[in-house]
Amino acid sequence: MAEAIGARLVRNRFFGGFVCGAALGATVSGLLAKKLLRKPDWPPSAAAPQPEEPRPSTPLPLGEPGPKSILERYGFPAAGTQIRYYTNHALSYDQAKRVPRWVIEHISKYKTSGSADRKHCKFKADPNIPSMFSAVNEDYIGSGWSRGHMAPAGDNKHSPEAMAETFYLSNIVPQNYENNAGFWNRVEMYCRELTERFEDIWIVSGPLMLPQSDEDGKKKVIYQVIGKDEVAVPSHLYKVILARRSEVFQDPLLLGAFVVPNRPIGFDHQLQEFQVGIEDLEKMSGLVFFPEVNKSEDVRNICEVDTCKLMTLEEFTLYITTRKLQNARTPERLGKIMSELREKGIEPDEYLLKVYNKKKEELAEQTTAEVRERKVG
Repeated sequence: MAEAIGARLVRNRFFGGFVCGAALGATVSGLLAKKLLRKPDWPPSAAAPQPEEPRPSTPLPLGEPGPKSILERYGFPAAGTQIRYYTNHALSYDQAKRVPRWVIEHISKYKTSGSADRKHCKFKADPNIPSMFSAVNEDYIGSGWSRGHMAPAGDNKHSPEAMAETFYLSNIVPQNYENNAGFWNRVEMYCRELTERFEDIWIVSGPLMLPQSDEDGKKKVIYQVIGKDEVAVPSHLYKVILARRSEVFQDPLLLGAFVVPNRPIGFDHQLQEFQVGIEDLEKMSGLVFFPEVNKSEDVRNICEVDTCKLMTLEEFTLYITTRKLQNARTPERLGKIMSELREKGIEPDEYLLKVYNKKKEELAEQTTAEVRERKVG
């Protein structure tokens, strides 16, 4: 390219005057020759360097390092963003922020059913993440932020191992407690509800640190960090849902992208309020979601085809109460849970009453067995 430029300059000047053109051509040629023939690492010296023979345009001899091998000699910086696989989820980890960049999972009616119980699981550092880049439980304790799952434990009732792996801190972000237990929980429930109507659901979730406008109108990205490891607190969370009705029938896939602020969100808000275009989310996150899907032809908006409707306050309260009843360990605790429900002005539905009566019988049998053991002892 340099020779072409030099030649172009020579031709232009030639038509303007032979003498001037000749002088310029000689100067440019000299400069180009000096630039092309000089070694890249030539040391500064008062003495003029001796010109060297032009290198032949043949492959480098075996054993002679080329530019690529020189660059790679001691390795490139390792970001740790490679994909890490678990029983039912995979993720890419942000070593600087100590949170995942994205977490992908697959759920179905089978996977969301089963006997796996989260009471046997504990939050812990991921053994697959180097300790110098890992968050620890102490970072969260007393921080005012909860440990928010990206791939939820409740999506993995089919496998104790899969559920336990969701408690690795590589799958966790600092999340507002009310958001985690409330709106975000309702979104996760909606995803599980989708398995009643669709055979396969793929979900990608993760944190966002989005710019906020300052008083002077300038946009800035500012986020809190917690603990000695300075775990980054996201300003928002995202979730991308891809649903397939059946592998047999070639119905269009359903797709929805949602961005939720990491703060309390009341029951008067619905999921559609937080829906964004998939390209908009890709610009925010720097990620391309489901790149093997032709998003302009093969998909439909999930909220236009399905309900995207989250549980109401009453439905959510009944659901949470049911879980409390199932975990009650004494008849007294069982009775208190039912009293608290009625104090809220909510009557138990048929399913909740069934769970209550079953648990009441179990606890009565347990009490009888304990009395017998004491008598025998």
